Amino acid sequence: MRFPSPESVSRGVAAPFAVHTDLFMHSPSDWWRSAVIYQIYPRSFADSNGDGIGDLPGILQKLDYVADLGVDAVWISPFFKSPMDDFGYDISDYRAVDPIFGTLEDFKDILAAAHDRSLKVLIDQVWNHTSDQHPWFLESRESRENPRADWYLWADPKPDGTPPNNWLSTFGGSAWAWEPRRQQYYLHNFLTSQPDLNWYNPAVVEAILDTARFWLELGVDGFRLDVVNFFTCDRTLADNPMRPPDMPRPAGATATDPFFSQINQHNLDQPETLALLKPIRQLMDRYGATTLAEISSTEDALLTSSEYVKGTDRLHTAYNSSLMTDEPFTVQRMQALIRQVETLFDEGVICWTAGTHDFPRLKNRWSKYQPSSEFLQAAFDHMFAALIMSLRGSCCIYQGDELGLTQADIPHEKMKDPFGIQGYPQVLGRDGSRTPMPWAKEALEAGFTTSNDPWLPIPDQHRDSAVDVQEANPDSLLHKYQRLIHWRKQQPALTGGDLQLLTLTEERLLGFVRTCDQQQLLCLFNLSPETVYQDRSPLPPCEPTGEGVFSDRSYGDTLEIPPFGVFFGNIL
Repeated sequence: MRFPSPESVSRGVAAPFAVHTDLFMHSPSDWWRSAVIYQIYPRSFADSNGDGIGDLPGILQKLDYVADLGVDAVWISPFFKSPMDDFGYDISDYRAVDPIFGTLEDFKDILAAAHDRSLKVLIDQVWNHTSDQHPWFLESRESRENPRADWYLWADPKPDGTPPNNWLSTFGGSAWAWEPRRQQYYLHNFLTSQPDLNWYNPAVVEAILDTARFWLELGVDGFRLDVVNFFTCDRTLADNPMRPPDMPRPAGATATDPFFSQINQHNLDQPETLALLKPIRQLMDRYGATTLAEISSTEDALLTSSEYVKGTDRLHTAYNSSLMTDEPFTVQRMQALIRQVETLFDEGVICWTAGTHDFPRLKNRWSKYQPSSEFLQAAFDHMFAALIMSLRGSCCIYQGDELGLTQADIPHEKMKDPFGIQGYPQVLGRDGSRTPMPWAKEALEAGFTTSNDPWLPIPDQHRDSAVDVQEANPDSLLHKYQRLIHWRKQQPALTGGDLQLLTLTEERLLGFVRTCDQQQLLCLFNLSPETVYQDRSPLPPCEPTGEGVFSDRSYGDTLEIPPFGVFFGNIL
């Protein structure tokens, strides 16, 4: 075994384990650079009034659970007034709370309670499109001359009356819908009831910024911005090229999703969008608030994400689908991913994310590559939690992933997700990752609601992973997340340090060093189901750390790392 040379992938460290952190140490106002964020999907978190649908008072009731995790912030998915065609991502009033979820006062109570618990609050903002019931669209669709006639993306038909080009909706079919009153088509990258706003119109941009000011004045700490890379399209409306059969699909895209039968070259990821980010960043900075950008459906998830957070005139942090793919989870793959991130995000911050309401559950993603042993599967879950919280940047945990919830199998007759209903059976949709949180194993509907009819069924197998079951088990995944998050806050190298990959001859180990002025932390992860015995002599001298998080298995000059095990050591 040779000496494990550190790689400073983008910052040119000259000597092994050299301290080089002036770019990465940050003040409390830059909390977002290394935050742990917890996503709450309100419909499925907790139901306070027994109607089978989660709501804002339910979030308030369970806020101590979130605070006990130790996370820095919560991201709350849409709770705004909506026809609920896409369960809140089709907004008809940006400033009103939908009665299904409660009232504006209920939200203010959450905001105050969260701040009392030192939790930041990010709320979803869906600025790419509105509901077709939004007053802006109701006016725009009436004629070609009204004051909001060009607030949405309208186009004339081809001479034969068909849509202006071949663009597809992410939810299936053409991305264009006919409006007889205008004798034009409007663009909808999602449902026909979700018309796309015209971000080329300065009046639209100003109206969106006014919406942002409303929530910032209430005291929110930031926004998660939905599908930011869809904000503009190619104004020539050129056709998208078809995807060659041998061309890989983007990370997270299923092989059967028709949307990716094309290379989505002209309908998203346009350079004009980047210029539109400056006024958003300026507004957020005036309020000391932050942005978390969703980068969706792009051909190169990491490259595009990095562009949206480059410099101080763009957004703060972004997440993408690079970990949403079910490709084998190997050392080689993770090394390549980390190298890319360290190269591309030299200025910006990535939010490492392995689960959201839009993707199948993390628990099932790599299970087909793992042994059938429940013990080893649990070990993988614990290892992955440690890994995602040790990488440079922030990270996001989707509700239920800290419990190891599996992807639910929702029969077609009980599906609610329009994406799944329209795409069935080629596309099964997102319902399987949106089932209600199981709070109590033996309670009615696992403690989520007092109704016998929750909006989505709760799988029986989720009861064994309920919060009360895991709280009673000190070795549970929930307790592991709690210990890891609290321990992470005490490690300055993890909250503000550089990252240097290690080249190890043991191919089953992923290793890197996190470095700051106060600490150098060796991080080793066994990505295999076999025990690894690592000779400590080529490694930098270190003392094991992370007591109560992962056990030290050192024997003289040998480091024993169990299947899917983890080792943390403070370098001397």
